[in-house]
Amino acid sequence: MGPKAPAAEKSAAAAELELTDGFHLVIDALKLNGIETIYGVPGIPITDLGRMAQAEGLRVISFRHEQNAGNAAAIAGYLTKKPGICLTVSAPGFLNGLTALANATTNCFPMILISGSSEREIVDLQQGDYEEMDQLAIAKPLCKAAFRVLHAADIGIAVARAIRAAVSGRPGGVYLDLPAKLFSQTMDAVAGQKSLVKVIDAAPAQIPGKEAVQRALEVLKSAKRPLIIFGKGAAYAQADEAIRELVEQSGIPFLPMSMAKGLLPDTHPQCAGAARSTALKDSDVVMLIGARLNWLLSHGKGKTWGSAPKKFIQIDIEPREMDSNVEIAAPLVGDIGSCVKALLEGIDGKWQAPPAEWTNAIKAKKEENIAKMAPRLANTKSPMDFHGALGALRTVVKERPDIILVNEGANTLDLARGVIDMYEPRKRLDVGTWGIMGIGTSFAIAAAIETGKPVLAVEGDSAFGFCGMEVETICRYQLPVCIVIFNNDGIYRGTDTDPTGRDPGTTVFVKGSRYDKMMEAFGGVGVNVETPAELKRAVDEALNSGKPTLINAVIDPAAGTESGRIGNLNPQSVLKKK
Repeated sequence: MGPKAPAAEKSAAAAELELTDGFHLVIDALKLNGIETIYGVPGIPITDLGRMAQAEGLRVISFRHEQNAGNAAAIAGYLTKKPGICLTVSAPGFLNGLTALANATTNCFPMILISGSSEREIVDLQQGDYEEMDQLAIAKPLCKAAFRVLHAADIGIAVARAIRAAVSGRPGGVYLDLPAKLFSQTMDAVAGQKSLVKVIDAAPAQIPGKEAVQRALEVLKSAKRPLIIFGKGAAYAQADEAIRELVEQSGIPFLPMSMAKGLLPDTHPQCAGAARSTALKDSDVVMLIGARLNWLLSHGKGKTWGSAPKKFIQIDIEPREMDSNVEIAAPLVGDIGSCVKALLEGIDGKWQAPPAEWTNAIKAKKEENIAKMAPRLANTKSPMDFHGALGALRTVVKERPDIILVNEGANTLDLARGVIDMYEPRKRLDVGTWGIMGIGTSFAIAAAIETGKPVLAVEGDSAFGFCGMEVETICRYQLPVCIVIFNNDGIYRGTDTDPTGRDPGTTVFVKGSRYDKMMEAFGGVGVNVETPAELKRAVDEALNSGKPTLINAVIDPAAGTESGRIGNLNPQSVLKKK
C-alpha cells in the first residue's frame, strides 16, 4: 500500500485542480467581460470574494460606507459606458448600496450592485438567519432588472444578463443577488469555464426611422428661434464630434444642462448658457438631445418657457419618454450617436442658419449677464462670499481644462453650475436628476481611479457631511483629489437660531469648524483659507502636487439663500402661532 500513496495523492491533487467554485466563477465572469474595478465594503459573506478578486488582478477599492461605494460605481459607469460594479454585504449593507442603485437608475448610469445574501430556505420561512432579508424583492422596484443566482453553473449567464441590462437601451442600475452558499459551491473547472458568457454587442446601436428623421428636420427648418438643449445623456453617448458638427453646421444656439457642460466649451460662440432664461422663454423650436423635460426644465411649461408657442424635437432611446409632460412634435427614438448622424445627413451646405435677430439677441443677453457677473466674481471679501470663492475656482478650471470637477451642495452647486465654465466633455460631475447630497467624495474617487486625471471636488459643508469619512479612502489610495469645502457654518446659511434658546438652530453646524484637520488626520494635506487669492494658491498647489488635499474655505455664514435656487420647492407655513 505504501508505494501507491504518492500516486493516490497526485490523483487527489489533480482532481482538486480540476474544480472551480462560485468565488472564482464570479471573478472570471467579470474579467471575461472587461470589468477591471470593483467598488465596495468588505464583510460577511463577500470578504473573501474581494480578497480573491484583488489577487486575480481586479482593482478592488474598499470604502467606509456602501452608499459611497455605490455612488462611485455609478459614476464609473457614466464615465466608461461599462457597468460600474459595487460589492456589498447582506441586508444593511445591501440597503446602503440600494440608495446608490436607485440614484443610478434615475440618472441612467450603468451600474451593477452585487450583494451577498442569506440562504433562501431560511429567508423564505422567515426563520431568522443572519441579516435575513428578501433582498431581490426589495431591489426590484428600484432598478432596471434584478437577478438571483442559486447554482454555480448559472453565474456566467447571470453576470452576462446583468451587464446587458445595465448598458442596453436606456442605461441604469441592476441588482445581482448572490446567497452565501453559492460561493463555496464547486463544479468541474472545464464545465465552469464553458458556462461563462462574453457579452457581444451589449449596447447595440438603435437606428432612428427615416420618417422620424425627416419629420425632425422639417420641424427644425420651420424654426425662427431654434434652440438645442443637451442633457447628460448626450455627454454619456461619447458622440462628441458628431454633436459638435450638428451644432456648428446648423448654427443653432445650444444650452447645456449641468453635466453636459463642456460637451462643447461653455465659451463657444453658440453657447446660450449665460442667457438661459432668454433662450428658454423666447425659443420657438427646441431640440432635446439626451435631456428630459422633468423638473430641471420646469416640465417644458410655465413661466420659464414664456408665452411663445413651442415645438419640441426629442432624441431619446426610450420611447416612453416622449410626451411625458408636453406634446413632442418630432420624437426621434434611437441612440444619440445614430440620431445625430442621421440629422447631419440632412443638414448640408444649403441649410439656412437661424435668423441673425435671434442669435444676436442671445449674444447680447449673454454679454450683458457676463458683464453684470464679472465684478461679483472679482470681489476679494474676507470672509468670502460664494461668488468671490467661485471666481477663484473659475480661473483654476480655465487654466486647467483637463481636470475633473465634482460639485455638490445647495448654494455651492447652484452658483458653481453657472459660474465655472467647462471646456471638455464629461469633466463636470454633480448631483444629477435627484439633486442629492453626498456624492462628492465618491464621484471624486471613481473619477480619479477611472481616468487618472486630477479631481477638484467643490462641496458645501452640509453635502460633505454625508460622505466626508471617505477622505480616509482618498488618502489610503493616494488619489490626486483636492476637496474644497465652502464652509459657512451650516445648511444654506449658518445664522439660524433656536427661538427657545435651548439648542443650535436646525440648520447650524459648529461655528468655525476646521474640516482641513480631518484630512491631516489621515496623512493628507489640510489648508484653511479666508480669501480668494489664498484659495486659488492652495488649489494650484494641490493640483500640482497630486497629493490628497482638503481646503477649508471660510465663507460668510450669512452668504447663501434658503434651499439655494429651488426654494420654491420648499413648502412654507402660511400660519403664524398666536
